[in-house]
Order: sequence, then structure tokens, then C-alpha cells
Amino acid sequence: MNIHTPAIDRLPTRDEAEAALAVLRQWAGKSSDEDISRLDSAVGWLVPGQGYPALSRIYPESFKVDAAYKASLPDLQNGPSSLIRGDRTRIQHVGISNFRLPIRFANRDGSAQVLETSVTGTVSLEAEQKGINMSRIMRSFYAHAEKEFSFGVIEAALDDYKADLGSFDARIQMRLSFPLQLKSLRSGLSGWQYYDVALELVEAAGVRTRIVHLDYVYSSTCPCSLELSEHARATRGQLATPHSQRSVARLSV
Repeated sequence: MNIHTPAIDRLPTRDEAEAALAVLRQWAGKSSDEDISRLDSAVGWLVPGQGYPALSRIYPESFKVDAAYKASLPDLQNGPSSLIRGDRTRIQHVGISNFRLPIRFANRDGSAQVLETSVTGTVSLEAEQKGINMSRIMRSFYAHAEKEFSFGVIEAALDDYKADLGSFDARIQMRLSFPLQLKSLRSGLSGWQYYDVALELVEAAGVRTRIVHLDYVYSSTCPCSLELSEHARATRGQLATPHSQRSVARLSV
């Protein structure tokens, strides 16, 4: 029979923890990496190893990034295919979404307005490529962000980051809410309406397609509610009204 004693739940003291740490360090210092990994790979951190550098904890204010330092950095995007782990499969879309920046758009009267625009940029990743440098998508787009919008500007940005990333297929989508001041149908009073617009340029297999998406939000009658209301009127003489619902008509050209 096992007898439970109060000491079984006692927490080790600091002295006991230090003694256990010393034992672990002594064992790890004389053991192979394989033995340490079998026990717990975290034990390896207790023994940094001979000649382990003393790393600075102070922010290097005097450090300047020059061309030589940039050249010494590892190219994480274009590493050898031997670094790829797992199945080598082509990925259709890899990139970055919803980075926002102000873009100038032309109005009908020739003036321009700056609107916050959400940009998504993706490229294809071939099976033999390790990955992409996603910041290059943003940097390529920033180079054209000061220009007034046109599909020609999007195409120039697409060309740049295809060249930077060495990809075959690519896509850019810009989403914004475009304001228009419109008059009421009956009263003639005016008010602002905002229309969600997406401007998309897609290149696949060497063919480019320009697409404009417009979401038109309106109020419609729920057909199910209408049918139930008509049934109540016809069978029970009960006054009933259908409810309206928020609807979206998406036009893509």
C-alpha cells in the first residue's frame, strides 16, 4: 500500500533547484547532441558551448547599413532548392494583403482626390523556389504610389515585382470606397454615397486581364417574408408586412 505524505507536494527550494541545474549542466557538458536531444533539446541551452560569443544588449546607434553589409546578407528568397522541405508543389498565390496607402484618383471634372486604398499583391511560387521576399511587393508598389491611378500604373507595378521576384503569374487588387454626392430621387436633396470598388489586374500564363468590381448596396424585399405575409392575408385575413433586407449587387467588368 502507498502512503501519501505531505512532503510529496512540497516545492523544491532554490538551493535544490541550483543543485539540480548544476547536475544538468555537468551532464550536458559531457553528453553528445543526440543524447541531449533525446532527453530534452532545451537542456542544450544550459551549455552554450566553448567560445560562445558574448552578445551585446545595447542598441547599436552607430551601426550603418552599407552596400557591403547588404551584400553579405543571406538571400532567403533565392536559396538553393535543397533547402525546400516537404513536397515540391507549385503554389498559385503567395503574397501580402491589405497594406494600405493613399492613392490619387481622377474625378469626372478633371480634379483628383486622395483615397485610402487597400492593396493585395500576389505572385505564383514555382515548385523549385524556396519562397518570396514579401516586402518587395510593397516596395515595388510604393515606387508608383505617388502617381495618379490608371491601369497603366498597376501594370508598371506588376512588371516591377514580377522582375524582382522572378515569378510567372502575378496579381494586384486595389480596394477602395469611392464617394459620390448624389441627389435624392424625390426631394432633390443631395447626400454622399460610398461605393465599394475593387480594381484588379491578373496575369496568368502570359495573358493579362483587367477587371473592375463594383458593389452596389440597396434595400430589397425578403421573398420568404413576402410569401408568408401573403399567406397570412389570404388564409386568415391577417394584416402582415414583409421585411426589407440589405442586398449587394456586384458588377464585374
